[in-house]
Amino acid sequence: MAKKKVSPIKNYKLKNGELRYEFPAYLGIDPLTGKQIRTKKRGFKTRKEAELALARIKLDVANGTYQTVRAESYQEVYDLWVIQYEKTVEESTFVKTAGIFRNHILPAMASYKIEKIHVDVCQKHVDEWAAKLKNFRMVKAYAAKVIDFAIKRGYIQTNPFAHVDMPANAFKKAIANDENEKENFYTREQLINFLSCLEKESNFKAYALFRLLAFSGMRKGEALALTWNDLNFTNNELRINKALSRGKDNQLYVKSTKTGVSRTIKMDDKTMVVLKEWKKKQKQDYLKLVFNTLQPKQLVFSNEHNEYLQPTKTRKWIVHVQKKFSIGTITTHGLRHTHCSLLFEAGATLKEVQDRLGHSDVQTTMNIYAHVTKKAKEEAILKFANYIEM
Repeated sequence: MAKKKVSPIKNYKLKNGELRYEFPAYLGIDPLTGKQIRTKKRGFKTRKEAELALARIKLDVANGTYQTVRAESYQEVYDLWVIQYEKTVEESTFVKTAGIFRNHILPAMASYKIEKIHVDVCQKHVDEWAAKLKNFRMVKAYAAKVIDFAIKRGYIQTNPFAHVDMPANAFKKAIANDENEKENFYTREQLINFLSCLEKESNFKAYALFRLLAFSGMRKGEALALTWNDLNFTNNELRINKALSRGKDNQLYVKSTKTGVSRTIKMDDKTMVVLKEWKKKQKQDYLKLVFNTLQPKQLVFSNEHNEYLQPTKTRKWIVHVQKKFSIGTITTHGLRHTHCSLLFEAGATLKEVQDRLGHSDVQTTMNIYAHVTKKAKEEAILKFANYIEM
């Protein structure tokens, strides 16, 4: 009696109770490795559908005409690209990029067949992004990266994003926004007033942090990652070699500085005295919470659990003081711009400011400089008028 042939097709249930069918399949020999290629096909709604698919694969393999399925849609190519991209950037950068794709690019392009995307399609979406997003150029650049990945894999020949015309009205809008944008820094007098008001408050930790930001020009993330062994009270020096950032699942973690380069900067006597005073106060305050702050890697600024301080906390502190004392409003990052502008007013060179602030590109320093020359221009015309005396 002949043995009954066992079918490779099996059924399984989805979470909703529906029945589906799957089967293992032999796809031939990999010419690169000489090994057998096997896979599993699943998701068939009926056994008959699965049987037909299996028969078709067997026939194609026997005839040597079977081709492995490659990524066809923009979504599928993105899924391949993003795996490689994640390996090349910081976790915080990856999270931001994934957000751009999730919120703007994939909703527009995910379902497109990669080889069918042409310049008119790309132009349409660039126009849409330009109409609603200030950073639409960056969105377009990221969208194009996925197409570049497809070109490298031989799916298509050219990138249609390379032939898109950037909307002229968007440039005008950007210029208008720059002109109307409120200056995010304090003058010398405003800074002195801000710190004086802050000093009157009972939050000495906030005072020490904001004074440090204003007198060092360091990024907020760099200040929140500082440990006491980064400060040299003998030489009045500060070592900046890391930054607090937000990664996957909204978790805080320490990474390298934005440029990946460490720097050591000189500090003024008064700020170092304030920080030394905060170190003593921190020791007393945290001892009550049963924390030993004399550990080598103790954070300079930590929360009540002696863990990383949430970056959003500084906004609450700065807004509270600005409202209470009715002083000009800037953001926490505005203190970095304040430091930059006052350095220029004090006569520092472009290179000195660039090195102190840790800008990898001098253009970034120059962009801030362009914002702070208004006062210098006003002083110049006053000098001219006084000289002419008319």
